Amino acid sequence: MKIVFTKMEGCGNDYVYIDGAKVKIDKDVKPELVRKLSDRHFGIGSDGVIFINPSDIADFEMEMWNADGTRAEMCGNGIRSVAKYVYDKHLTDKTSLKIESFGKIKDIEIFPKDGKAELIKVNMGAPILDPKEIPVVSESEKVVDELLCTDDKDYHITCVSMGNPHAVIFMDPDNINIEKIGPIIENHPRFPQRTNTEFVKVTDRSNIVMRVWERGTGETLACGTGCCASAVACILNGLTDDKVTVHVLGGDIIVEWDRASDSIFMTGPARIVFEGEIEYDEDK
Repeated sequence: MKIVFTKMEGCGNDYVYIDGAKVKIDKDVKPELVRKLSDRHFGIGSDGVIFINPSDIADFEMEMWNADGTRAEMCGNGIRSVAKYVYDKHLTDKTSLKIESFGKIKDIEIFPKDGKAELIKVNMGAPILDPKEIPVVSESEKVVDELLCTDDKDYHITCVSMGNPHAVIFMDPDNINIEKIGPIIENHPRFPQRTNTEFVKVTDRSNIVMRVWERGTGETLACGTGCCASAVACILNGLTDDKVTVHVLGGDIIVEWDRASDSIFMTGPARIVFEGEIEYDEDK
């Protein structure tokens, strides 16, 4: 089977994008296909694979898979790239879109330049703070600066869901062994669906620095939902104002918590890296 693909990135968070309206792949095949395409040595190389599908409830559907072949609910950098893909490839001429992911709809605003989407603003909706909905095991109404005990050491976590679970830890990102700490937090028994983990340093009321360990992938250069969760955690802990620039390894993402609508707005770029086709033999 030949699969036509587009490699895209948002602040270095890279995925392989496949037009699900043109390429039909059985759902039972997808986990292994995703693992092979994501492999940075024997495949295309990416943080995962995203299928852009027709939708009955929105303009398009984003079907997101982590690099390890597991489904994910949401990806902020991914949904911006989906918006750029459909706009740049003339699948739509709208600059205001609705994109479905895991049954939830996000409103997108595209800011074009010279006929191409340059910046994309996403209404990520209200942050989810109820521990049962994140999910995280806790007796508190909100998990803010709460102790998390591990065999390694103790951490203080603030937990937020932006459609997927996040645990934010205020530690200097430059002075951590993320390959060691990341898996410990991700697979901690207090997170029944595992978790994404952000390590955050606040530089002033409008700027933070963040590194992220993504569930099912490992460290990535950026995570859109992680940037949103980090900003929310900073605000809940009284460390920043309601609008912050999140500096990640792959670039900058602007996050604002609009209290009037209780919505998180995320603005950032997306870029097409290259396009091609790959032969996939599911028997190999």
